[in-house]
Amino acid sequence: MSTTALVALGANLGEAQKTLQTVALRLKQMAQTNSFRASYLYQSAPVEASGPDYLNAVVSFDTHLNPLELLNTLQQLENEYGRIRHFKNAPRTLDLDLLLFGNMQIQTEQLTLPHPRMHLRSFVLRPLIDLELENLTIAPHGKIADLELLTRDQTLYLLCENWLSEDTQNKINPKHSTKLASLR
Repeated sequence: MSTTALVALGANLGEAQKTLQTVALRLKQMAQTNSFRASYLYQSAPVEASGPDYLNAVVSFDTHLNPLELLNTLQQLENEYGRIRHFKNAPRTLDLDLLLFGNMQIQTEQLTLPHPRMHLRSFVLRPLIDLELENLTIAPHGKIADLELLTRDQTLYLLCENWLSEDTQNKINPKHSTKLASLR
């Protein structure tokens, strides 16, 4: 039996765009059947940290892995792409967060589901709306659409809608992004 996983991707060091594209395609290869979907690609300022802006997206896919196996796979990918955990909220070559795993609620030292801060971050909530999950409820916080309204003070730029296409690789230019506040 497979379960739908939602994973946030972020990077603000190195070749962030290329890293996110490569990792997203690797996650797509892990997905069961044709279940893989990707949000649009965004740019956001670091939260409670310094450093360059992040590139962000969220992917959804069905997997036969259990939540801890998937978490371990995500952490192995982070290590493979040079993630070093110097200090909390340090800049990153790759950040992969398991947001949701079906409707499981887990709270262990190793894993908390739903992700404990996802309801506070526009760079997570807006991509979930791209995936048409606005009516999904994040326990105990509420519906994604309602939560996203509360994060609209956070600056978020839409960089590209079809960022995994070969046509867009190496063509995404943050200088030609769209600030979402202007779209609302």
